[in-house]
Amino acid sequence: MSSIRMGETPLRVIPPVAVTRPWRSVAGSGSIHIIERHARAYRHMWLMLASGVAEPLFYLFSLGVGLGHLVGPVTGPGGEKVTFVAFVAPALLANATMQGAITDSTFNVYFLLKFAKAYDAALATPMGPTDVTLGQIAWAVIRAAMYAVAFMLVMAAVGLLRTPWAALELAVVVLTGFAFAAVGMAATTFMRSWQDFEYITLLTMPLFLFSATFYPLSVYPRWLQFVVEWTPLYQAVTLMRGLALGVVGPGLLWHVAYLGAMGVAGLFVAGRRVRRLLLK
Repeated sequence: MSSIRMGETPLRVIPPVAVTRPWRSVAGSGSIHIIERHARAYRHMWLMLASGVAEPLFYLFSLGVGLGHLVGPVTGPGGEKVTFVAFVAPALLANATMQGAITDSTFNVYFLLKFAKAYDAALATPMGPTDVTLGQIAWAVIRAAMYAVAFMLVMAAVGLLRTPWAALELAVVVLTGFAFAAVGMAATTFMRSWQDFEYITLLTMPLFLFSATFYPLSVYPRWLQFVVEWTPLYQAVTLMRGLALGVVGPGLLWHVAYLGAMGVAGLFVAGRRVRRLLLK
């Protein structure tokens, strides 16, 4: 740091960022601090996290177990007959992942961006917009994974994860969480008020009901089957159902590519929008 001679006007001398914060030289490397911030905040809001786990469990035991006795076996992947609860459980796991990622990347991001000004505060440190974007999306994935892991433990306890392929369910959870978190954060940057979040519910509810969650795709009319096959939650449902039931083939790679492309596109838009909003 250069010295200031007597009689000169004192100036604020800012040391080079690369010297004071070596980790900042790599774009996005400061995102760990955003994750740390959320982890510390949620230590006092653990009931909020618990509620996200309870909802899919209610669906599992009320519809999967209760209604399952009335429905009987259904046609699963590959034409195999499976119990209704075995058919529904992986779809509920996919929905729990989506809901966890969407909740944290929409409502929470909007509050932190527009009201708490947490991201503006982050920019007063050596962190930049890339750190904010990556850190927030990473935390949304972590939250979705917490929901999913709790649900998977219940599935394992009641004997719904019986094949070695089920070990890959967590990888699909992370991929699904990334896809929805990235798109959710990108969409939130365009929100003008809380009323705009009605569109989030308007989109997620049909996805939940019409992504072959409770019924095989074959029960829908052909035109609706075509629409469902291109929806994002259906990709996650198909992946998780195939792994949980041990019906695995090269066709599942298409669903992986779909979710990966969705996440990358959302990340690209979210990164540009966050930079524009924070540096305007």
